[in-house]
Amino acid sequence: MHWLYLGIAVFFEIAFALGANATDGFTKLWPSVFTLVMAAGGIFFLSRALLTLDVGVGYAIWTGLGSVGIVLLGALIFKEKLNWRKLIGFGLVICGIIGLQLTGA
Repeated sequence: MHWLYLGIAVFFEIAFALGANATDGFTKLWPSVFTLVMAAGGIFFLSRALLTLDVGVGYAIWTGLGSVGIVLLGALIFKEKLNWRKLIGFGLVICGIIGLQLTGA
């Protein structure tokens, strides 16, 4: 169940970051409300996952997968540029996440 909670937390993390882009420095009400709700949801589900997972492993996976998702969706939604350096970096993040999962966490 902890992996499901962590997956949900990653979803909220991605939504939080994408929402933060739309807040215009928290000057727009509804994007700001959305962003705060998504941040709270991410932290809530991360805390549920951390009841079983080691905090270092859970947090690393949460931020790593969240970062990859944010950059990929940023490229699709906001037309942000992806280059080979970013792709290599994300490959390394994914390798690190796989390595953490292989530790038996």
